[in-house]
Amino acid sequence: MAQAMKIAIVDDEKDMRQSISQWLALSGYDTETFASAEDALKGLNPDYPGIVVSDIKMPGMDGMQFLKKIKGVDSTLPVIMITGHGDVPMAVEAMRIGAYDFLEKPFNPDRMTELAKKATQARRLTLDNRALRRELSDGSAIMSKLIGSSPVMERLKEDILDLGQADGHCLIEGETGTGKTLVAHALHAVGARANKRFVLISCSAYDEEALTRRLFGPVEQDDPIPAMEEARGGTLVLEDVEALSPALQARLLTALNEQGTPAETRIIAICNLQDEGKTCEDVLRADLFYRLAALRVTVPPLRQRGEDILSLFTRLSEQFADEYGCDAPQVSAQEAAQLLQAPWPGNVRQLINVAERAVLQNRRGTGTIASLLMADNAESEPAMTTEGKPLKEFVEAFERMLIDNTMRRHKGSIVAVMEELCLPRRTLNEKMAKYQLQRSDYL
Repeated sequence: MAQAMKIAIVDDEKDMRQSISQWLALSGYDTETFASAEDALKGLNPDYPGIVVSDIKMPGMDGMQFLKKIKGVDSTLPVIMITGHGDVPMAVEAMRIGAYDFLEKPFNPDRMTELAKKATQARRLTLDNRALRRELSDGSAIMSKLIGSSPVMERLKEDILDLGQADGHCLIEGETGTGKTLVAHALHAVGARANKRFVLISCSAYDEEALTRRLFGPVEQDDPIPAMEEARGGTLVLEDVEALSPALQARLLTALNEQGTPAETRIIAICNLQDEGKTCEDVLRADLFYRLAALRVTVPPLRQRGEDILSLFTRLSEQFADEYGCDAPQVSAQEAAQLLQAPWPGNVRQLINVAERAVLQNRRGTGTIASLLMADNAESEPAMTTEGKPLKEFVEAFERMLIDNTMRRHKGSIVAVMEELCLPRRTLNEKMAKYQLQRSDYL
């Protein structure tokens, strides 16, 4: 559930402050009141989770001066001004400066609520977009989403850190559902262009004419600016690059040649053909392919990621359990082995679906993880993990998952974990060291 938005109410008249506060509180808002603009400014910052309602006429710093100060703190922070009768010209001037809207005394409380609703919705959208931009430019935040410590995932993370610092165009390959778009975000976030524009276009979502306009223009009414222009200086991601027609491939190649070296806009191409018996090299003209594939990243399929499967399943099932307000399913040794051995044709995307359905089954008290895997993989090849892991590795993977889950459930309480797993402290410490589990990660 989204956090309730705050409303800062600023008025030197106590009765008016309390009246507005009580009315808005009844509408579900978290209100805070201030007798002066000076006091209110102390609590406002660019991430203030709400809006401001302020009187215009106040002793000391008046509403107009207050509004200008707020715009210096955060130009997008909505401010609703309250004006007395006859001060409408002043309110109009406030709108010119950047006020969200104004109310003339005596005002209709319902009108106040309506304005507050619109202003808080606008504020929430601004903060959400700002948080998303911050996340996309935070390399550590993006990299933390690449969950797993298997050798193939460690290599992928190293590739991202290395290639992210490079400035050449890049091709990302991998099976459906492996997380190629997340890798594209990570390449942008850890590189020199992290604070520049990141534009993502799905080439398969448009017909040829519309895709030409979206990439290169000319724009029609209500069209966004062409993506090549929008991403200038930053990163342009082309999902399903294999969907480009020969004519568009030629147009893109010309645009890349015109950019010069180093490229003004970095292109990250995502190809989804690896699981269809073809590769990107088979469908793109050679000169374009070699330009886009100057740097290449291959995202590993889930079946090659070993015990990462159990870590991901645990993390996902806990998230869904929180969302649905129930307990996460407890995975038995047999189910852990089944998760590790499943072919996972849909990769991480399929694992997400299985984890959600497992939580819903557990809430109802019916079904098993095995039944979900059988239903999902009914039409898949019966082959299991390509490595043919020995029993010892399955046992160790299950043991690590069991200790990890128990530590999470008891928030790092060693005593509680010892009691539940019937392990002496020394044995638990040895196993945690073996599996690189740190108590501090669970506190």
